[in-house]
Amino acid sequence: TDAEVNTRRKTFTEVQAERLEQAERTVLIKCPSKLNEKKLLQYLSSHGSIKSHFFFENRGIHALIEFSEKDSIASLQDAVGVPSSAEHHVPFKSRLFTFTLKNPVSQAAGETPVHLSPQSPVPVKELIKKLCHADSVSSQMYILLNEYQLTEENIKLRFLACSLVRDFARAYFPDSTVKPFGSSVNSFGRLGCDVDMFLDFCDTQKQAAKVKKGPFEMEFQMKRLPSERLATQKILSVIGDCLDNFAPGCVNIQKILNARCPLVKFSHQPTGFQCDLSVSNSIAIRSSELLYIYGCLDPRVRALVFTVRCWARVHGLTNSVPGSWITNFSLTMMVMFFLQKRSPPIIPTLDQLKELAGEKDKHIIGGYDCSFVSDLSKIKPTKNTETLDELLGDFFQYFGNFDFRKNSINLRKGKEVNKPESSPLYIWNPFEQDLNISKNVNQPQLEKFIAMARESAWILQKEDKTQQTIDKELWGLAALLVPFGKSNPNKMKNRVKGIGSETIRSLLDSLKLNNASSLQKAVGK
Repeated sequence: TDAEVNTRRKTFTEVQAERLEQAERTVLIKCPSKLNEKKLLQYLSSHGSIKSHFFFENRGIHALIEFSEKDSIASLQDAVGVPSSAEHHVPFKSRLFTFTLKNPVSQAAGETPVHLSPQSPVPVKELIKKLCHADSVSSQMYILLNEYQLTEENIKLRFLACSLVRDFARAYFPDSTVKPFGSSVNSFGRLGCDVDMFLDFCDTQKQAAKVKKGPFEMEFQMKRLPSERLATQKILSVIGDCLDNFAPGCVNIQKILNARCPLVKFSHQPTGFQCDLSVSNSIAIRSSELLYIYGCLDPRVRALVFTVRCWARVHGLTNSVPGSWITNFSLTMMVMFFLQKRSPPIIPTLDQLKELAGEKDKHIIGGYDCSFVSDLSKIKPTKNTETLDELLGDFFQYFGNFDFRKNSINLRKGKEVNKPESSPLYIWNPFEQDLNISKNVNQPQLEKFIAMARESAWILQKEDKTQQTIDKELWGLAALLVPFGKSNPNKMKNRVKGIGSETIRSLLDSLKLNNASSLQKAVGK
């Protein structure tokens, strides 16, 4: 997209700051059903010039309006009245408005329907139809990427949702900001994914600078609590209640305060997003930026990640509910690792990015070194010219035959390393290096992944495209996005056979051991 190209060489932090500032100049309007776009924009322009706008469908038509000046919003708010219906309303004046026509009849003539920006991805069945018209697996992958990636409009809506939550947080903490992290900003988000947002309190850098001036050590008197965790829980609990009680369109609020990372989940109806709010987590931000950098370095990176994640979803390897499934984050890291291992590599290792880090890029967080270069122009472009056709087949081949029992995946080094402990799948957390990001994955899930990878490698290999186009059959990527075993269940069984037997053998071995030890105990008694 044009937006991507414009932001291509800005650092992650610059892009974030721009989008947050943009969101502060933005309002959301629920429009009348008979909508005259020209009249609406004409009226709004009386409050100040409009920089951009778009319409979308979400139980009625909504317009996102970005003004050039923040003051225009106050001017518009002054003109807006409170709801006139009989029930009582919480008198919080937000940037969400409902417009209805005063006399609908006279204005209905000459309607042209407005263009609506899609906010959710096409269903897989429709996607498959589009893929069959492409001329190579590579084009199919770019089509998939285009259908699924976040649009410019959708990103604006995500930042607006954060900005609206920030308006509530500021009632308590006037310098706070609410920023998105994770898939909304790391360039790997899919239309329809949740918005992860966190609450940030004033810049610590500013604080450090202040302290140096004047003859006194000066500090605010603040309420003391025994732990940071407790403070986080109290803050989130109160802001959760505040959203629940006063925020228009925030529904289904759930506080999950005892999680490893305490959070508040809620639905934001005006934008249609499912949101997770937590308190500033610097390491999560570093992970978002690292992925953003990898996504910017080469277009093949995002195309491969989106394809592999779509493939995993279709085959039930990933799941929207937490459990023993592989997560999208783990899958993304597996793709990154695979791209680091190409010859020549398509993306650098994390250690190489750390070597390039300047003074400003130094980040030590909770004792972990999270430094890496943020200026994209300092990273040399890859010399690798492999096509996505080759890369996709090789990805399945590589992980279909990976020695998961012995090796772990380490993105710092870009090498397989001996597993530090016996989890079935071990992927080093790039920053908190004593953590395995795939600790939740169990043996059966890993084996299902291996079986599906082998099957997919096989389907791509046997394919003779000329033959396929004559038969108008599903080919290439399209053939990988339908459940396997439908066309020929026997073939699938053969490829799984080799795997299952290992598991059965290891089960028998462990039973023997258990029996032996219980025998010994019995004899001992």
